[in-house]
Order: sequence, then C-alpha cells, then structure tokens
Amino acid sequence: MSARRWVMAERPQGKLEAHHLKLVDAPREEVGDGEIEIENIFVSIDPTTRLWMSEVSQHAQPIQMGDPIRSFVWGRVAASRNKRHREGDMVFALGAWESVSRVRQATSIPESHGLPLSAHASVLGLTGLTAYFGMLDVGRPQAGETVVVSAAGGAVGSVAAQIGRILGCRTVGIVGSEAKAAKVVRDYRLDAAVSRKGDLSAALANACPSGIDVDFENVAGPVLDAVMEHINPGARLVLCGMISAYESDGVWPSNVVRPLLMKRARLEGVLISSYFNRLPEGVEALAGWVKSGEMRWDVDVLNGIERAPEALQRLLSGANIGKQLVQLAADPWA
Repeated sequence: MSARRWVMAERPQGKLEAHHLKLVDAPREEVGDGEIEIENIFVSIDPTTRLWMSEVSQHAQPIQMGDPIRSFVWGRVAASRNKRHREGDMVFALGAWESVSRVRQATSIPESHGLPLSAHASVLGLTGLTAYFGMLDVGRPQAGETVVVSAAGGAVGSVAAQIGRILGCRTVGIVGSEAKAAKVVRDYRLDAAVSRKGDLSAALANACPSGIDVDFENVAGPVLDAVMEHINPGARLVLCGMISAYESDGVWPSNVVRPLLMKRARLEGVLISSYFNRLPEGVEALAGWVKSGEMRWDVDVLNGIERAPEALQRLLSGANIGKQLVQLAADPWA
C-alpha cells in the first residue's frame, strides 16, 4: 500500500505553476522505533510554504529538489512505536502534502473542547495561535486604541482582528476587495474594513480618524507603507507575514522606515515557534472565545491531496476566506 505525496520538481520563479510540483506514490515503510504513522485528515496550506520553495534567507531550510512539500498535518495515528502516542490518537505534526506521514514528534489533540477537528487545524491551530501570541505579546493592544489588521479575512488575520475587538479596541481590517470588506465587518464584527485596491492611505485616514496604535501585518509592501503614514507615537507593529513578496523571486519590498524613528514606534516580528511551550495557554483562551460566541472561525476547504497546489494558488491570490485546508477524510469530530 502506498501514500500519495507532492514533491518539488522544479524551483518556482515567480508564480507557482503545475510543472513546479509532482504528485508521486511513495511506499508506506514500516514504522521505526520512536515513530508514528499518521493517516492525515487535514493538510495545512500556508503562505510560508511558498517561501520554503524559494532559496531566499528565511527561518527554515528551503525545500530541495525531490523533497516533499512540508506542511503541518492533522490526523489519526495508524501505527505507533512511540510511547507518547497510541493507535487511534488524534495528533498534529510537521509532515508534508501527503496522505500518510511518518514522524517522530507529534502533539496530541484534546477532544475535550467539543469542537471539530477542523477547528484544531485553524482557529485553535498554529495560525490562530500565531494571532493570539502576536497580538497579546507583541502588539499589546489596550482598550480604546485603534488596531489595524491586514489580510483580515485570512487564517491569521481574521483571528487577530477579532482579538482586537474582544479587547475593546477600534478594529479595522485591510482586505483585497470590497466584498471581503463587507464580510469581515459583518461576520467578525469589526468597526470598519477597507480594500487595499485604490487609495489605501486615504481609506485608512477615513477609517482610523485617531491614527493607528497597533498594526498586525501579514502583507507588507505597499500595504505597510500606507499603514505607516498613519501610526501614532508609540505604535506597535507586529510583522507576522509578507505575503506580497513570497512570489517575487527574493526581491523583498523596502518599506519607508522613517516613521518608526519619528513616531518612536516598534516593529517586531513574530513566529509561532517562539511560543511552542505556551500553546496550551493559547488554545484554552481561543476555545473559550469560540464556545462563548465571541469569536467566529472560517475554513476554506478543497478535497483531495491532488488539489494542494490549487489550494496554495488560491491562498496566494487572496481568494480564500479563513484557514485554507486540504481535506483527505471525514472530520471525525464534526
């Protein structure tokens, strides 16, 4: 019996295209000492995957030719020679775009919250937790301040924006279309949302009459340039992502940094790997908000491992709403 897996066939230059990746059948090898085999139910599709396909300087090693397209996965333990996990356990782990993953390290997923597995792969997963720790530990919004979140309809941005609202801030989302702007205001109960198409600086001036105290940045490039025209003294800018540059062949946008000095502002990057020892804390808080109705979560799902490249292209174009996932089997907790 084999597993289906996507591997890198050619390093992308610019837009990701079909010939850059190859879907192969890989043999299911015997589980070794200390390993588990996971039959994947959800495969995470993230902007950083496109970054891993490039050779630009980054926080992880680039994916090499012939290597699997690595990604986080959520699924059921099918076989185990690891004392921490038994067959039938639900776990998440760093695997790949594949139907079956064989790993040494995984994290158990508690069923106690009574939420679908898709929630654990989205709002309670690494994207939701990135929003939680990035907003609370780096952004530190205070009630009454103005918080701006770019890509506010995405997996991280939608959670970050709702945290701003929950904490009593005026919260403004930046999205890719007027339709998305209407959705995030309606569904996530933001105070306002603006499209990055058109005169973004003027739109922000209108939506943020008291200036910007916290920016949760997922896009960078011209979006961050526009935000920085309106930051207040002492503003905090959380740099979570730079999706505007991930298909630019390593040509990263240079933003105007003068306002950081003039406004004595702080720009700080956030990576979820810095918070792995605090994940349970974030899961508990997010689950509480979800179950109380304070926080809404969306998943954007394509079915079948063969659709993983399509899902990434969808994400990079901004077509998704919420967390982009590929689903391989029925959600056991739905």
